[in-house]
Amino acid sequence: MRRVRRIEGRQSLYEGIVAALRVVASPGELWATFRDYVGVGRRRRLEPVTDADSLARFLQTRSSFVAQTSLYGYVRTRAGMRYPELFHDDGFVGSINIAKWQIWLACLSDVSVYAGGMLAREAPNSAEDVRPLMVAVVCGILAETGTPPDAGSDFASSSREVLERLSACDWAAVTDDAGAFSESPPALVRWAPIVDELKQFDEPIVLNSVRFRWQEVRRDFRQALDAGSVMEGVPGSPPAGKLAGAERFATPFSP
Repeated sequence: MRRVRRIEGRQSLYEGIVAALRVVASPGELWATFRDYVGVGRRRRLEPVTDADSLARFLQTRSSFVAQTSLYGYVRTRAGMRYPELFHDDGFVGSINIAKWQIWLACLSDVSVYAGGMLAREAPNSAEDVRPLMVAVVCGILAETGTPPDAGSDFASSSREVLERLSACDWAAVTDDAGAFSESPPALVRWAPIVDELKQFDEPIVLNSVRFRWQEVRRDFRQALDAGSVMEGVPGSPPAGKLAGAERFATPFSP
């Protein structure tokens, strides 16, 4: 991937980068996400996914980690030595925050589809209950998040698109591979505040970099998931898992 320092002679192009990147959120925020995911100094013990709450925590931590490390890593690669300077530009910070939230929603959408598909696969007797469970869990995540003041005007509509995807998902068709992760790679290309001319060069590498980050997430979920416990532990659900609808889990999301 080309770095900004390799095109220093093309001043007009660099000015375009500065105008379009609009970066960057606090490095402390990225460190907090990394710390929450891996712990301090070592990898945090993998929490078993045995109920709706632990499922929600898995979806939240992994979507945040992939979104922020992918976005900030791409921007840092492109900005090179000038990366620290971007923190002093308020316009820069505004645009990176919008990108961060949009990419987070795409990551949340992808990992939720994957998780629901694995639940349907591992607990086939409760497969019909996966849809209301996943919609309710993600509704809860979105309700807890609310509408961040720095997320931009498209956040609410993008949030609804996540829920619409889950409502329409064919869970039996979700495969245990990269197939579910269709929204987050192009979201990074679309929302990263980098000029289009550079994105054209970067797109194949950027797409693959996001797909690569999901590999460990899939391994973790396979190891952590106790599908039977998740489905049986749903409030009001008998052991066979007969859920009436998402209203048993959370109130509808309305940003």
